[in-house]
Amino acid sequence: MEQRGAEEPPRIRARVPAQGRPEAVRDRHPADGDGAVTHAVAAPPAVSPVTPPTAGPATARVAAPEAPPAAPSAPSVRKPQRHSVRAQVLAALRDALLSGELAPGAVYSAPALADSFGVSPTPVREAMQQLATEGAVEVVPNRGFRVAERTPRDLAELAEVRAMLEVPAVLRLARTLAPERWEELRPLAAATVTAAGHGDCVAYAEADRAFHRALLALTGNRQLTLVAEDVQRRTSWPCAGTRVGVADLLADASDHMALLDALLAQDLPLIERIARDHLTGNRFLH
Repeated sequence: MEQRGAEEPPRIRARVPAQGRPEAVRDRHPADGDGAVTHAVAAPPAVSPVTPPTAGPATARVAAPEAPPAAPSAPSVRKPQRHSVRAQVLAALRDALLSGELAPGAVYSAPALADSFGVSPTPVREAMQQLATEGAVEVVPNRGFRVAERTPRDLAELAEVRAMLEVPAVLRLARTLAPERWEELRPLAAATVTAAGHGDCVAYAEADRAFHRALLALTGNRQLTLVAEDVQRRTSWPCAGTRVGVADLLADASDHMALLDALLAQDLPLIERIARDHLTGNRFLH
């Protein structure tokens, strides 16, 4: 009876054609639902067999082994800037969340979103993972990502956290910073008024973040600036899901101007009241 050798390991689910051209293999990601990423499996380079020299007289000259073929040069293809694509997709997704195009409670797959952006699913998946760390979406295994739903209590608690971070920082700056430094923030405050006047919630949210980011950057504490901006993003709410009008946006933007005026006057009680009301007021939570 013939003895069978050890059982061969399972083969990779791919075939290499005789011409050596790669075939595509579909690889699923647990958060993509019906999406798939295509990988190309290239055929191994052909190796010329080396014929061993035959035995002969001692005077026979043994031929030198054949030199291996030179490796093909890599094609001069410019590599795609994946990080740049990811950043653009992340910015577009954030705008879609603010505008209400991505509705709270709805589930979206990376491949479907990638089709709408005209990109591969990879940068979309990476951007959605970033949004998941910020609490804007939740991972739904085998389906995609669900847009988080914020309750009024969630927003009130996040607004309180912002006030705990920003109000003491602003008061400390009011005591130590030269008054003329506050004028450097005037153009940013004016930008929030302009965006508010157009009734553009997305543009206003970005201008508002830029103002508060520059304000806290004056502390020189980078971690404070990063944490405060992260909390501010978590308080963002879709414009389509709230009653935010031009008057509301203009009233909120006017707080920035009033805060700068109070800082220039070094009126500490007024500074604290404006900053706290701006962050925790019930006009709307941004």
